[in-house]
Amino acid sequence: MQTFISILRGINVSGQKKILMTDLKALYESLNYMDVVTYIQSGNVIFKCNEKLTDIQLAKKIENAIYNKYQFHVPVIIRSKEEIGKIISSNPFLKEKDPDRKKLHVTFLSEFPSKENVESIENIDFKPDQFKISGKDIYLYVPNGYGETKISNAFFEKKLKVTATTRNWNSVNKLFEIASFNSSR
Repeated sequence: MQTFISILRGINVSGQKKILMTDLKALYESLNYMDVVTYIQSGNVIFKCNEKLTDIQLAKKIENAIYNKYQFHVPVIIRSKEEIGKIISSNPFLKEKDPDRKKLHVTFLSEFPSKENVESIENIDFKPDQFKISGKDIYLYVPNGYGETKISNAFFEKKLKVTATTRNWNSVNKLFEIASFNSSR
C-alpha cells in the first residue's frame, strides 16, 4: 500500500468552490482510500491506496468524484510520499547561503511539460524572484512574497500548458511529515 498526497487547486479561495475538509475526507474514504488526513483548508489530502494507477489516473478519479458530488471541476495533482521527500531534499535554493525559508514555494505540475515549453521560459528574468524547473516541480524563491510575484500558477499554466498549483515551503514539509507518520501506521 502506497501513501499519496493529493494537492487540489482552487478550492476554498475567496468563497469559491467551497468544500469542507470533513466532507473531502469522507469523499476519499468513499473511494476506498485509507488513513485519509486533510491538512489546512486549501485542499491537501494524504491517503493510502492499493490501486495500481498512474498519478494522472488517480488524479482523474478524484477529480471525477469531486465533480459528481459538487458539480464543479477541481484540478488534482498527485505526488507519492517518496516524491515529496525527494522534492524537499533536492530544493536548489537550500544550497544557497541561508535562504529565507518563508520565501520558498513549490509549484506542482500535473504532468511533465514539453521540453520546448520549458526552454521557452528557462531564461526569463523576474528578479528578485527566481524559479528552477525540475521535472514536474518548480522551486520558487520569492523575496517579496508569493502574492506579489509574476511567476504564479497562471504564468506557468499559460507558458508550460499544464495544470499547476503552488504550496509554501512550510506546507510542503508538513505534508511530508504527515505522510511519513501516516505510512508508518
